[in-house]
Amino acid sequence: MQRALLAAGCAALISVPASAGEYKGPNLKGQTVTIAGPWLTGDKDSYDAVNAYFEKATGAKVDYAGSDSFEQQIVIDIKAGSPPNLAAFPQPGLAANMAAIGGLVPLGRDVENWVRKNYAAGSSWVDLGTYADKSGKDQFYGFFFNVNVKSLVWYVPENFEAGGYEIPKTMEELIALSDKIVKDGGTPWCIGLGSGDATGWPATDWVEDMMLRTQPPDVYDGWVANTVKFNDPRVINAIETFGKFAKNNDYVEGGTRAVGATDFRDSPKGMFTVPPKCYMHRQASFIPAFFPKGVEVGTDADFFYFPSYSTKNLGNPVLGGGTLIAITKDSKATREYIKYLQHPKSHEIWMARKGFLTPHKGVDLNAYSSGILRKQGEILQNATTFRFDGSDLMPGAIGAGSFWSQMVFYVSGASAKKVADNVQSSWDSIK
Repeated sequence: MQRALLAAGCAALISVPASAGEYKGPNLKGQTVTIAGPWLTGDKDSYDAVNAYFEKATGAKVDYAGSDSFEQQIVIDIKAGSPPNLAAFPQPGLAANMAAIGGLVPLGRDVENWVRKNYAAGSSWVDLGTYADKSGKDQFYGFFFNVNVKSLVWYVPENFEAGGYEIPKTMEELIALSDKIVKDGGTPWCIGLGSGDATGWPATDWVEDMMLRTQPPDVYDGWVANTVKFNDPRVINAIETFGKFAKNNDYVEGGTRAVGATDFRDSPKGMFTVPPKCYMHRQASFIPAFFPKGVEVGTDADFFYFPSYSTKNLGNPVLGGGTLIAITKDSKATREYIKYLQHPKSHEIWMARKGFLTPHKGVDLNAYSSGILRKQGEILQNATTFRFDGSDLMPGAIGAGSFWSQMVFYVSGASAKKVADNVQSSWDSIK
């Protein structure tokens, strides 16, 4: 989805809850930690505040350079032998590529064990931060700092209250709620796949969520890497599960024909009409930007966790994304900075601003700047599995190509097996 969004086109310290305690680092006066990353504008201001606290606690200087061309520049710097001490990668794919050429320094077993113990769904974060080194040996490289959640269903509380509808806790309850809305004469879902040149990507998010809710994480990982083929029956089943929503004329505003033709930015607007044209919209945390003007999230609109099946014993999987920090040039101060990131304080400083979520189990959830962020933080805390957007991790020709286009073909009437065969054929052609 990150590719699709691109296509669609204060160093001051702040107070945080005292429960986090104070981070007290060693005296590093005279040492500098250089960091490169993608954070700009407001995110940069927030990250500068995180770094200012480290500077005050240790005497070290943190030199952060944000860039909208970070992903190109870090490759150049690493290959030229002049990288910063740390790099903040927007997703694991590029970090894994840099590890494979010897451009990253392993964080070590102690940090790996800390993440496994102190992050919710810790094993997931270890898996996502572990890549093969130059010799092919798996090493732990990536410390995730600032993540986001995509497994959300948006709704209008007033509409639910008027209909007497309750928030579903399981996928079975979600389907039952959808059926009840239909029985009551309403339309449960608004779904739109339109996004200009990136049309189709919202469907890939649905399929990814369904993969996590119908299959164990290792099957999802194999699917992303194509060791589990795209036309494997388990993948076809996930596509068909999405189809039970998107290809059901009673379930979707405008019927199935409207799904592929409706722009994703317009699709949630039906929730806000009187009477509502639809009641629910599955989308990531960014979608309020496209709600009608004046809609207040938390009052006029809210969200709940896109639930899992109670019968499949797969826990509470969460689909999302996030930024990982990796060492690209080691030093004593750099290692201490990684220790700082393990302290709740480094997270709570940014939590008290905006645009930040963390799976760190030691933070005070009251540090979040809004109830909306806290609710998303709680979803992360309750996750038993976390996985990245699969299409973002697949080769571009697949994840931002045939996967998108074939999902449009699917909602237009093609079978799940046909589109899965087509995507697999395109994957075979790039090998």
